Amino acid sequence: MNPGELKGAIEAVIYAADEPVSLDQIAAAVGAEKIEVRPALEELLAGYAADERGMEIRKVAGGYKFYTKPQHHDAVRRFIKALRPPLRLTMPALETLAVISYKQPATVPEINEIRGVNCAGVLQTLLGKRLITTAGRKQVIGRPILYRTSKEFLMRFGLSDLDELPSLKEFEQLARQALGADEGIAPPEPEDVPSVDAGGSAHDASATQENSSAEISPLDGPMARAAEGGS
Repeated sequence: MNPGELKGAIEAVIYAADEPVSLDQIAAAVGAEKIEVRPALEELLAGYAADERGMEIRKVAGGYKFYTKPQHHDAVRRFIKALRPPLRLTMPALETLAVISYKQPATVPEINEIRGVNCAGVLQTLLGKRLITTAGRKQVIGRPILYRTSKEFLMRFGLSDLDELPSLKEFEQLARQALGADEGIAPPEPEDVPSVDAGGSAHDASATQENSSAEISPLDGPMARAAEGGS
């Protein structure tokens, strides 16, 4: 396979993939060694980085995937919103996701203690949206389930890996910006209620935010403004 054909094959594989495709997967798909694929891939990435291209190939979640460029997000956002609604999270869900992101793996008691509320309902929401997943059980009495962020989380927020997470303060600022730009209100999670400590006092740090929501999509996430392209 000549260099031009190899680059075209790599481009086709990345375009056809629903999820980020790794270098190993690309090499296996095109029938070439990684030492041949890597320079062709780098050349392909450089070509898509040109200003006149509407798309780019980014390294995300350990693989490569097509994304639309930021300067075209307004046009793409209007198109995507006409097709399907974005992922919507309440502020409590966003806060819980932040706790898991920075503390992972974390158990329900640990998450509840940090947030000061019972997060059982929110966790089910995040699991249903595939933003978090289970990570085994903690080796303590009762062996509670551990939770961590998922590959879908990395994809939704445009992160290559967890090392790219912003600081917690930056996350909070970005989340509030997302809320400020929100077009709709998601109902609060019914199970997200104040927890009561041994002394009988209740804690509800997010009581004033229960009816707020943020819209999160590959177009407009609180961690990265990255629009999905490709198939």
